[in-house]
Amino acid sequence: MKQPHIIIFNPDQWRGDVLRHQGNPAAVTPHLDQFAAEEGVSFSQAFCQNPVCTPSRCSYMTGWYPHVRGHRTMNHMLHADRGEPNLLKVLKDEGYFVWWGGKNDLLARGPDLEAACDVRFEATAADYERWGLTPREGAHAGNYAWRGEPDDDMYFSFLKGKLDKGDEEVYADSDWARFLGALDFIGSYDGEKPLCIYLPLDYPHPPYGVEEPWYSMIDRGMLLPRVPAPESWEGAPSILEKIYRNQKLQGLDEETWSELRGTYYGSCARLDHQFGMLMDALKQQNFYDDAAIFMFSDHGDFTGDYGLVEKASNTMQDCLTRVPFLFKPPAGVPVKPGNREALVELVDFSATVYDLLQLDPGYDSFGKSLLPLAAGKTTVHRDAVFCEGGRRPKEYQAVDSGNHTGEPADPLGLYGPRIVEEASEDPFVHCKAVMCRTSSHKYVRRYGELDELYDLTRDPREQQNRIGDPAYREILSELRERLTDWYMETCDVIPQQKDLR
Repeated sequence: MKQPHIIIFNPDQWRGDVLRHQGNPAAVTPHLDQFAAEEGVSFSQAFCQNPVCTPSRCSYMTGWYPHVRGHRTMNHMLHADRGEPNLLKVLKDEGYFVWWGGKNDLLARGPDLEAACDVRFEATAADYERWGLTPREGAHAGNYAWRGEPDDDMYFSFLKGKLDKGDEEVYADSDWARFLGALDFIGSYDGEKPLCIYLPLDYPHPPYGVEEPWYSMIDRGMLLPRVPAPESWEGAPSILEKIYRNQKLQGLDEETWSELRGTYYGSCARLDHQFGMLMDALKQQNFYDDAAIFMFSDHGDFTGDYGLVEKASNTMQDCLTRVPFLFKPPAGVPVKPGNREALVELVDFSATVYDLLQLDPGYDSFGKSLLPLAAGKTTVHRDAVFCEGGRRPKEYQAVDSGNHTGEPADPLGLYGPRIVEEASEDPFVHCKAVMCRTSSHKYVRRYGELDELYDLTRDPREQQNRIGDPAYREILSELRERLTDWYMETCDVIPQQKDLR
């Protein structure tokens, strides 16, 4: 079989419920909707293995859960010299031409990055001139005047709002630049090697900001109700209440929350438009039919649920752990288009690539190929999915400073409300936590804090912690046993090559 092209469209922080074809009337995602209906499959119950960027990416690029090598932080990435593989290098070593345009949050700088790709694209002034666009400030640029003053209700809201693109077609931030660079490359590539296009884009990661026409595409009146902040935080992870108090968003009215959420949805609509452009480019160059196309996000976003914005690294709400995940196999590989409700994990991504290539990557991993599910040969994939995060007491190397320099967190910084709590001297605020979720229940084991148990059939918004309810004693016992089995199965990997004595 001819080696397929591998296309990885990888937005950052896109929650799994912002898709029209999965029942959200406010989502504007026509290209992904058509893709799922006619060409590929959309997994409605896909879950990440960590609710923040770097650990999640390390997980799905290896097929290892975060605990296998301790990838639970933003500051510990993959290292080949430590025996840690990654899918991009495996593909490059197998003869792929790997083009990478977008953020890292995966590999340590230096030889690891160089060995994983042929091109690591960043736009130049000549690129912008060719495109006829003005370089614009990215969402994470250092000019934060839009935040207002620290005592403003909106200071920690992340709401940037409508972006001013002037009289140009798009707001040419780094995401647009990397995306346009990918289109340029696809249009000019005439090499003999199969392609891997890796597009880890920043959107819709907050700050929440987007330009027209996507800003106005979202009907704020169609937004589904937010999950409200609890009247009492009893039974919830302590870090959530602390972030809630630190963000100080209690004064926002529902109209403002709708504006924030509508802007986030508009960012997803912009990504959907870019996805459509990417598919057209692949078709124009006759790459589409021979391509395995993956679209998934690394984790989700609160976006107003529970009165919060952004994310947390050791809490496991569905708005953070459930992600969009769509897949089209290359021509000749069976597929039955449409939605799939089976539980899947992001570790299944790399396993599916290896299965498509009929490739032994040279190491053991824990993903399961999605090909049988995509073909409609089965409706069941996993009995449970898992996610984990947090740190042990005094595990200070796991503290995220928020600026990747190791300096103490700034409580007034963009991520201050969360980061200062993750750095807390209280050993249990940022405690280790692990989720075991089935189709009907979610159990979260918390180290040093009250565990969580939710009946997702009766309480899909996870507002009533049933951990002490005797009516759920049998369910709790089953989930604890399942969690133990999972840890035993996945606690380590033995290298395939034996040492000589």
